[in-house]
Amino acid sequence: MKAGTTTPWITSSRSGSNGGQCVEARCHDGAVEIRDSKAGATGPILRFTASSWTAFLGATAEEAPSTAADR
Repeated sequence: MKAGTTTPWITSSRSGSNGGQCVEARCHDGAVEIRDSKAGATGPILRFTASSWTAFLGATAEEAPSTAADR
């Protein structure tokens, strides 16, 4: 992630095509930004430093994904 660079918003591969729970992410000015795609450009954006985002991804990768069978 390079400062001064902005990538297009990318919809999560986990978001369904039914218009439900959709999350989008992009790199912007050396940080990672996350938003709810239903809110669009007027909704809030969560902004993470590159090191915070990397730590988050590392922590979540260590967790086993839950499935309907686990509930």
